[in-house]
Amino acid sequence: MVTPKKVFNFKLLRRIFSFSRPYRKTLYLAAVLAVILAVIAPLRPFLIRMSVDQYIGHNLMKGLIMITVFQFGMLLIESLLRFWFAYRSNWLGQTVVNDIRNTVFRKILFQDISFYDRTPIGTLTTRTINDIESINDIFSEGIISIVADCLTIIAIIIMMLFTDWRITLACLAPFPLLILATWWFKEAVNKSFQTVRNAVAALNAFVQEHLTGMYIVQAFAAEQRELDKFTAINQQHRDANIKGIFAYSVFFPVVEIILAASTGLLVWYGAVRVFNAHTSVGVIISFVLYLNLLFRPLRMMADKFNVLQMGIIAGERVFTILDSQEYLVSNGSLIAEQLRGDVEFRDVHFSYKPGVPVLRGISFRIEAGKTMAVVGHTGAGKTSLISILNRLYEIESGRIIIDGHELKEYDIHSLRSHIGIVLQDVFLFSGTISDNITLRNPDIPRSKVEHVAKMLGMHDFIMRLPGGYDFDVMERGNTLSQGQRQLLSFARALLYDPAILILDEATSSVDSESEQLIQHAIDTLIKGRTSIIIAHRLSTIRKANEIIVMDHGTIIERGTHNSLISDMGAYYELYTAVEKTLVDKII
Repeated sequence: MVTPKKVFNFKLLRRIFSFSRPYRKTLYLAAVLAVILAVIAPLRPFLIRMSVDQYIGHNLMKGLIMITVFQFGMLLIESLLRFWFAYRSNWLGQTVVNDIRNTVFRKILFQDISFYDRTPIGTLTTRTINDIESINDIFSEGIISIVADCLTIIAIIIMMLFTDWRITLACLAPFPLLILATWWFKEAVNKSFQTVRNAVAALNAFVQEHLTGMYIVQAFAAEQRELDKFTAINQQHRDANIKGIFAYSVFFPVVEIILAASTGLLVWYGAVRVFNAHTSVGVIISFVLYLNLLFRPLRMMADKFNVLQMGIIAGERVFTILDSQEYLVSNGSLIAEQLRGDVEFRDVHFSYKPGVPVLRGISFRIEAGKTMAVVGHTGAGKTSLISILNRLYEIESGRIIIDGHELKEYDIHSLRSHIGIVLQDVFLFSGTISDNITLRNPDIPRSKVEHVAKMLGMHDFIMRLPGGYDFDVMERGNTLSQGQRQLLSFARALLYDPAILILDEATSSVDSESEQLIQHAIDTLIKGRTSIIIAHRLSTIRKANEIIVMDHGTIIERGTHNSLISDMGAYYELYTAVEKTLVDKII
């Protein structure tokens, strides 16, 4: 059964307008201006009628000059009011959009990591930028403008009926055709708008993904294949726009024809009335102006309704993000002012998807200041172990205890401020070396940054870069080598002096010179700090107080390096395999 489509979602519109509550004075001002402009609109034709019938017809030059000056004053006042109405309406829209965009981005920042596992980045970009910009149209070209136009149309028709109801009915005879044309135009443009929006989201997601993965695209010579895919999506976008253009191309000439028909009826029937002395020439002239004033908002009414509807549709997409519950609801209240770093896992079970376990009954303890290494084949669950330690994901069952308190008892943000992490895949932001180390924290002085860099032995290479610590690393750090990027991420983690340090394959992709620098820093800085090291290189884990070996989400061995070698089990096989690889490289 197909669910009927809502023609207009007033509930969602009210929710969008709820963001305008802090600026209700501006909203009320726009409403008052809309009423005033609606009243003023029919006055000029009325004044022209008076000029023709009472002053020009009776050769009253003095009165004609006075009424002309009055008309000029009215025109000036109307122009100023229209400017203020347009300015305040657009100001309201941009201000509301600013608030909504801040709210959406704040919500995105605090989403659970699993949310990003399922949501394309390009889609979030579209929601945060394009869709929210469409909400602005609700205020600048949507509901406020529509209300103003409707009031203007009503005022003009009332004035026309008051002037001569017979001529009014004759002029409005073609209006049923205009209503049919407007309805067709509205539906045609609405369909094309929806297709365009979907195509824009698809384009953003595709471009975002492929720019990020351009290295892989070119490395596998997939440029032409990906270009063909992009061309297909782009063609959908083009076709949707062309359908909209076709609707505009048909609608506006039809409106002009209907206006011409109304004007023709006015001239014919008006002339009959004038010949029979039932009306005056001034009335006919005023009706010509009334028709032009009437058709001006009618031309744009259907378009504004589509803009309003698309703004509501965009708002629905934006509110889908705002209503998402994929974040840590049960944030604790315990502030981790200072941690010793005692960590314990008790029978922890975890899975990314229900029914597909990743960790099965993990239990271990790391005493404060000790170092534990985690080894195992790819897919063993090593990275998942550290992802749940800083609560990027929620566990299914079991307990994680830090300094005698369960993980859920801590305020998550204060807890993470005491956990430093270095990943294999380093992400650097556009900005300077210093910005990437401090994460643009203005409270961290340059002297502290330099101190950490010197401890890591990376101060000299930074100073050799143009600008030193002010060197622009560009997007994702593309101007630096893998080893240099890794060193920056290591400095970033250690700058905050964390109680718990996590190294996830932190030396697996660096050159030997960079590894020596990092290894020296590790040996120096893990002293007195709880450290969890996930690594393939033996030099990184030999000195650990304890090593655990994982396989398919379980711990299969644990002990020191020497004891595990003596057992000649899984760790021994990993050790000998890595050792053989090193020998082969040397040979």
